Order: sequence, then structure tokens, then C-alpha cells
Amino acid sequence: MPVKLSGSCHCGAVKFTVDSSTAVPYQLCLCSICRKVGGVGGSINLGGHSNTLKIQGKEHLSVYKAVMNRGTPEEYIATSERNFCSKCSSMLWLYDKTWPELIHPFASAIDSPDLKVPDVLTVIKFDSKPAYVRLPEGPKDVYDEYGEYSLEDWHKKHHEYVQ
Repeated sequence: MPVKLSGSCHCGAVKFTVDSSTAVPYQLCLCSICRKVGGVGGSINLGGHSNTLKIQGKEHLSVYKAVMNRGTPEEYIATSERNFCSKCSSMLWLYDKTWPELIHPFASAIDSPDLKVPDVLTVIKFDSKPAYVRLPEGPKDVYDEYGEYSLEDWHKKHHEYVQ
């Protein structure tokens, strides 16, 4: 049975629950979007089943759609929606209509249960990391772009996927 994740924003105006089959926070993204919306160290997203998302305080949600390739002829608005609290700015989850069955809560927004510490952290978009950003301690697999596994595939490979 999937894990029920309970999360909230910093000020408590938004609370949510979502069921997850991929609840190990193993992958740190250092892309410019994740660093700027999630903080200097980037973001760690989990996976959830979007049809199980329950929200209290919906009226306090705002959505940010990233501008990709900013300032170039290839500039466009991303399809992904980063949901955050309009009162305290806490990032809560990412949703993309391209994969309507999925939602990606930010690990930083999860209050319970305690998330399992992965044996090895996967760091992606390392080529976007400024020199002043230091990686967390401990074993890491580092990729300039993306890792070799999707969230689901990584969890299955490490026997962490929960049906």
C-alpha cells in the first residue's frame, strides 16, 4: 500500500496529503529553477499519485510556471506548475499535465512520515551548480544532466517502490 505523505507550508495556511509509491528523497536537482525556487541547495522531489491529493487551504495556493531558455529566441513557458503558498512562499509540489497521474511533492514540505535517508544521494543538473553551492555530505552519484533512472525505476531498483 502506498505511503501517505502529509505536508504543509511554513505558515500553516496550506496543508495536504498525497499517496506515494516513491517516497525516498534520493535525488537532488541543482537546475536553476530548483535552486531559485527551492533554495541555494536545490530541490528534492518525491513522487505521488495525483488523484489522491487532498488540500486544505486551496485559496492560499499560487502557481509558478518557469520560463525556459529565458532571453533567447527559443524562450517558452514550461508546462510544469510549481504550487506554493501565496502567504509564506513555501514550495509544496510540482504538477505537469503531460503526466496527469503524477504529482511531485517537495521533500522539504513533508511533515510526516519521517522520510528514509537514501544510502546514496543522486545529484542531477550538476552542470548548473554555481561554485559557491556545496553538496551535502555522504555518498553521491553526480550527473551533469539527468540520472539514469526515473523516480519509479530508481525506487524499483532499490526495492523501495510501494504498490
